[in-house]
Amino acid sequence: MNHSKTHIIFLKLKAPRGFTLVELIIVIAIIAILAAAIFVAIDPARRLHEARNARRMTDIATLLDAMKSYQADNDGDLYAPVAALNPGNYYQIGTAVGSCDSDCAGQTTDQVCVDISGIGSNYLAQIPQDPKTGTPAMTRYALNPDTNGALTLLACDAEGEGAGGTDVAPLIQITR
Repeated sequence: MNHSKTHIIFLKLKAPRGFTLVELIIVIAIIAILAAAIFVAIDPARRLHEARNARRMTDIATLLDAMKSYQADNDGDLYAPVAALNPGNYYQIGTAVGSCDSDCAGQTTDQVCVDISGIGSNYLAQIPQDPKTGTPAMTRYALNPDTNGALTLLACDAEGEGAGGTDVAPLIQITR
């Protein structure tokens, strides 16, 4: 009888290996470099300055629209507190009774604030104020009436829109 030996061969399978520490460190470093590059490209400070300047432009347009609507509804007469102002001077809009800040975007403003809060809800639900520095007492928006009934509105505290919020601040002004 021929005896054959049965050989059982066990294949030694290697368990799948995970990532090595070096591979993990390299991947984390690459992700960190990409995140830093994206953060610099986005420049959140610049975006905040641009957003606040856009708000300022919208606010002065809203104020001007309200005053011009009032003027159109009242046979060309300006709102009484605005009509009482000296043409050619800049006046900060606000409810301050004492004195208003005298500097507005390089323009010297009169020490007296002009209160337009009584213009009515048909024209303005509330008086807009600078998103960063404005208060109801001093909105940091100024107006300048001229002798022909035209009004110029100006944002006092525009911010630079360069990298990191640097650069010269734009002049945010509308005349109608």
